[in-house]
Amino acid sequence: MLSTSHSRVRTIAAIGTAGVLAGIGAVAGQASAAEVSAPAVAAADVRQVDVPRIDPAIRPPAGSRPVGAYLVVRGTQTYTCAGGVFTGPSVPEAQLIGTGGRIRHFKGPSWQSARDGSLITAKKTAESPRPGAIPELLLTVDTHSGTGMLGNVAYINRLLTSGGVAPSGSCTDGATTAVPYGAVYVFWTGQS
Repeated sequence: MLSTSHSRVRTIAAIGTAGVLAGIGAVAGQASAAEVSAPAVAAADVRQVDVPRIDPAIRPPAGSRPVGAYLVVRGTQTYTCAGGVFTGPSVPEAQLIGTGGRIRHFKGPSWQSARDGSLITAKKTAESPRPGAIPELLLTVDTHSGTGMLGNVAYINRLLTSGGVAPSGSCTDGATTAVPYGAVYVFWTGQS
């Protein structure tokens, strides 16, 4: 039997995902829409938040369809110190929950479904800055393994980012630090 805590997380994820999908669907269907406001629930504090429009610079191509939306329930971006500062690309490690169950996000960057083992990797196509947070992204999938729920994914958006920014100040070369972050990931099929 599931604990009450797990049931709440699933309920929160389902409510948040429904709001995100409503907003994403409206934006995908009406590319000229300036902004979509849909209710979503942040798992960390159970507050309603507005889902912003997808910046045109990071929208997937017209005709792409959402496969699912996933909330980061626990995530870090790990940075390595080089030249006395934390810099360069980060390595993600995150647990996502959403419309298709759980997904692990890790180095690659890679995403793997806990439900069926399908695995994808992707490369950054475009980004949109967010003050005080890692940027929002559009990624293009470049490898697939398995035919499960991620088997037809062609694009990924990282949206509503918070945290995850490399710390400032000096550090010892080779040291690593894991910085917590939050985001919503939306997975898309290619153009139909």
